[in-house]
Amino acid sequence: METRTLGTTGFAIAPIVFGGNVLGWTADEAESFRVLDAFVDHGFNAIDTADVYSAWAEGHKGGESETVLGKWFAARPGMRDRVKLFTKVGSDMGGPGEKGLSEGWILKAVDNSLARLKVEFIDLYFSHWPDPDTSHAETLGAYDKLLKAGKIRAIGASNYDADLLAAALATAEAEGLPAYQVVQPEYNLYDRATFEGPLRQLCIEKNIGVVTYFSLASGFLSGKYRSEADLKGRQRARMVEKYLTERGMRLLDVLEDVASAHGAKPAEVALAWLIAQEGVTAPIASATSVSQVESFAKAASLTLSGEDLERLTAAGR
Repeated sequence: METRTLGTTGFAIAPIVFGGNVLGWTADEAESFRVLDAFVDHGFNAIDTADVYSAWAEGHKGGESETVLGKWFAARPGMRDRVKLFTKVGSDMGGPGEKGLSEGWILKAVDNSLARLKVEFIDLYFSHWPDPDTSHAETLGAYDKLLKAGKIRAIGASNYDADLLAAALATAEAEGLPAYQVVQPEYNLYDRATFEGPLRQLCIEKNIGVVTYFSLASGFLSGKYRSEADLKGRQRARMVEKYLTERGMRLLDVLEDVASAHGAKPAEVALAWLIAQEGVTAPIASATSVSQVESFAKAASLTLSGEDLERLTAAGR
């Protein structure tokens, strides 16, 4: 499978990253193991998670996804060497001072993540959300300590806009601190404004890797949801209902038309569109079944024509 270099990290990753938010949430431990095994067996090699996954679920407190991954690594000798592991810090973990990007919390949170993951280092450590109460210098200084200690190998920023990323890069250069090498924006065929424009141009200019989240618009781009009735009983209903608009329906129509012409599924076309976008290294996509992983493999090998890409791009505007 084709690999792409992730910004200045030097990591060669396959064109789809596994979204670990489902691990221990909508996929139990056994199913998580099967899906992760299939993901690697199909030639993919990067997994994204976060310390806070899946604190939003009833009875959960965060750390569930990392814990499942740690058990999987422990049960699969040698597997850690085959994947690039991404996780994040900054979301509210519930305890006093257990959120944000202060040095004190970062240095504690990374050890918590390493313990849950049962690994010696994290390949790519993200600032999950901007922290207006902490300076870039303090945050990057903490990452500098972790890089020198060998606990992490590279750093990234999630949910940073162009201005904030540029300010962080300027601080890194001025103070001799490590710079963000990867960004993680929300980006898909429907949600375009966050990445397209200044942020994309900055990433291209600075050779910053880009891994997109909500790549399938919380499952809307699978084509399964066309009405409120389709959302009944679905855990992601609240996240999907915002897409049930005239533009959303128009986009699904074009997606299904292009998919039919290629003998593919709408989700596969939506991922292939992302893979083809300038500046994007790889989309993040979640799976709760082996069949969905097989669909990832089809998406990674699907070549859309220039006309296909133009139609999809226009429909999503």
